[in-house]
Amino acid sequence: MRSHRALLYAIAGQAGWFVCVLSAAHDAAWVGVAFVAILLGLHLWLAREPNRELRLVLWVVVAAVPWETLLIRAGLIDYPHGTLWAGFAPPWLLSLWVLFAIQLNVLFRWLRGRWWLATVLGAVAGPLSFRAGAALGAAQMPDVALTMGVLAAGWALWVPVLVWIGQRSDGTGQLP
Repeated sequence: MRSHRALLYAIAGQAGWFVCVLSAAHDAAWVGVAFVAILLGLHLWLAREPNRELRLVLWVVVAAVPWETLLIRAGLIDYPHGTLWAGFAPPWLLSLWVLFAIQLNVLFRWLRGRWWLATVLGAVAGPLSFRAGAALGAAQMPDVALTMGVLAAGWALWVPVLVWIGQRSDGTGQLP
């Protein structure tokens, strides 16, 4: 059953990513935000301890805001659509962080205790996700090489830290 749940979360995560990125690229970012809100609601409904999972999601998003805003203000990345306040992370991008947070204790639980693997996965997958989003028109990177390097370093830290935090605030009720 656990593998079925992980597969569903993987499919929902990919669908959520595409909906957020493509809707932002087409100046309809609210569609991605709404889609992720529905996924969050389903996740909380399925969680054994929804309050713990909601706190985890909120913590992840609050931690993401300064990181994403720093990338924007440093001129490393620009989001031409779906931004409410210039110079700050757009809501659709924060929805991607919500999506990541709801996957921590289901899809990414296998990374627990595998900190080097989590670091490498973050360093590779994080920047590639941003690059793919830029290729689809949701973002622009004035200096691709520099931005990818900064993203690799950042995500090399983010993934293991968030997996560790997720483990300590797991409200999904799943066995380790």
